[in-house]
Amino acid sequence: MGKIATATFSGESGTDYSFNVYTSDTTFKDISAVYIFTKRTEKDNKGTHELLYIGESDQLGTRIANHEKWDSVNKHGCNCICVHAIDGDKARVKAETDLRNGNITLCNDQ
Repeated sequence: MGKIATATFSGESGTDYSFNVYTSDTTFKDISAVYIFTKRTEKDNKGTHELLYIGESDQLGTRIANHEKWDSVNKHGCNCICVHAIDGDKARVKAETDLRNGNITLCNDQ
């Protein structure tokens, strides 16, 4: 389907990161990004997200298409992929670490 909304998630540092929200069946190009698998629910025309898995990749499309966590996130009701495009390996890993340290997810092992 494609982009349905935007969402902001905060990291442990208090930094807010803006994400584009896509349906979980979206095909992505190979861009550098932090991504979050979420279960989005809507009430009173407002969406909320349960964060299931936070990751990063310099080849988002390839990573999402071949992700080892699909079974796990689908079991928890994944219906969205939130994407924050960010250039540079160091900046991308720093943002992903900040977000993971500041949020509880059901499917991250680390």
